[in-house]
Amino acid sequence: MTQDVVVGETAPRPKKKTNFFQRLWANRIFLLLVAPGTIFLIVFFYIPVLANVVAFQNFQYSDQGFLYSLFHSPWVGFQNFEFFFKSADFWIVLRNTVGYNMIFLLMNFFFAIFFGIVMSQLRNARLLKVYQTSMLFPYFLSWAILAYFVYAFLSTDKGILNQLIQAMGGKPIDFYNTPAVWPFILIFLGVWKGIGYNSILYFATAMGIDPSYYDAAMMDGASKWQQIKNVTLPHILPVAVLMLILNIGGIFRSDFGLFYLIPRGSGTLINVTQTFDTYIYRALTTTNDIGMSTAAGLMQSVIGAMLIVVSNWVVRHVEPESALF
Repeated sequence: MTQDVVVGETAPRPKKKTNFFQRLWANRIFLLLVAPGTIFLIVFFYIPVLANVVAFQNFQYSDQGFLYSLFHSPWVGFQNFEFFFKSADFWIVLRNTVGYNMIFLLMNFFFAIFFGIVMSQLRNARLLKVYQTSMLFPYFLSWAILAYFVYAFLSTDKGILNQLIQAMGGKPIDFYNTPAVWPFILIFLGVWKGIGYNSILYFATAMGIDPSYYDAAMMDGASKWQQIKNVTLPHILPVAVLMLILNIGGIFRSDFGLFYLIPRGSGTLINVTQTFDTYIYRALTTTNDIGMSTAAGLMQSVIGAMLIVVSNWVVRHVEPESALF
């Protein structure tokens, strides 16, 4: 048999293989765009990871510099971890860190989705901007500033709340020496400050849903709640699961400003405000035990990474499309 050859047509030429450097040059513009962020991550995140070896040393700082101290400090293995686990503060720190973060995780998850959906249903553009701005504004205030606002409310002699209590014939409350009220104060402030920022992603996801889905639901006679239940929630579920997995990874970390600056470092409140981050800070400033502090920080990172892997494994077996990897 002979192949028919079409006159005037030529066979397609095989593509030339490009090497690594040619691909780099072809994508040089995009690489330059990501270069600042990449350099920042390498310098401030990846290189410092090597210093975690301090967690396994009895670190003794020398006048000859950090690197000299790092290579000449005696090796103690897991003694720093053992000392941290056996300390009287460990269970208090663990209870507070995990307990607060579990509450923050659930409440932020619920309220962020709720407000994100509510804002997506608003049709008044001006009113929507007012709500978004008012909800997002607290996120941009530092805890140092908010600490003074909270003190203006809770101060024993000049606080607004105590002035109201005294005006109604009651006795002023020394909030900064009353541990029982602080879990509620910290939870309220943590949710209030982050609710606007956390709801943005769900709002953007809900606004990106094709309007034809809502039109079809209305044609079938679906109420507003049924539209949210059958259209909005299924579309934002993958994003919600992704954010849940990432937040679970930070369950052993806490906001230092919230738990240290807001209570103004009060020693009386330490049983209800002490978390891993404040414990590490106090250990560095009072005992100067760098090895034990590094061990606590390393434990946070390792457990956080394990929690992300485990939670992603569970999601991948329940809802594979919503898994992170």
